[in-house]
Amino acid sequence: MTALWVALGAAAGAPLRYLLDRYVQSRHDGVFPRGILVVNVLGSFVLGIVVGSAAPPPVAALLGTGFCGAFTTWSTLAQDTVALARSGNRRAATVNAIGSVLVGSVAAALGLAAGVAVGR
Repeated sequence: MTALWVALGAAAGAPLRYLLDRYVQSRHDGVFPRGILVVNVLGSFVLGIVVGSAAPPPVAALLGTGFCGAFTTWSTLAQDTVALARSGNRRAATVNAIGSVLVGSVAAALGLAAGVAVGR
């Protein structure tokens, strides 16, 4: 049954990632991948809430593993970073890689704190 919860969460997370990424990117000029940054930071926050709230296993599978796993994307972050570096935008590549990890980690910590507060 757990695999079904993961699959259902992933079925919602992947299309939502695509739509949110495209929406954010369409609102900004330039080559910096703002959409993926927004997706990864938001997903980190949501995962922090799920973990911090000590969600029951079916909810953790649906939202944590399934939804957040499909919604966030390390591979696209890596691909975008390499593309920026190859195009000569090394500063943007560095900001993308380091900034995404730092801001995502802060978002996860804030989500964790919020989840703990809600789970009390």
